[in-house]
Amino acid sequence: MSTAMNFGSKTFKPRPPEKGSFPLDHFGECKPFKETFMKCLRNNRFQSGLCREESKEYLECRMERQLMAKEPLQKLGFKDLINEEKSEENNSL
Repeated sequence: MSTAMNFGSKTFKPRPPEKGSFPLDHFGECKPFKETFMKCLRNNRFQSGLCREESKEYLECRMERQLMAKEPLQKLGFKDLINEEKSEENNSL
């Protein structure tokens, strides 16, 4: 019984998660991007694969405004969209 009452022996040091936690957009800086993404989801029966371009733009907005850590878009699963943009730019030159 005495061991169950011994609270002072362990110390708990909270630490933030590496991913999945980020500041809220209190000032609505990325709200237009979020609304576009949500509208796309609703129009496509919440199949997120059909709204990847909107998702990419929303995440770019959050990273530009330091609402989330900067990550290469390739790591976030948008490598194919980046390659498409580069090929379109090369074709227009």
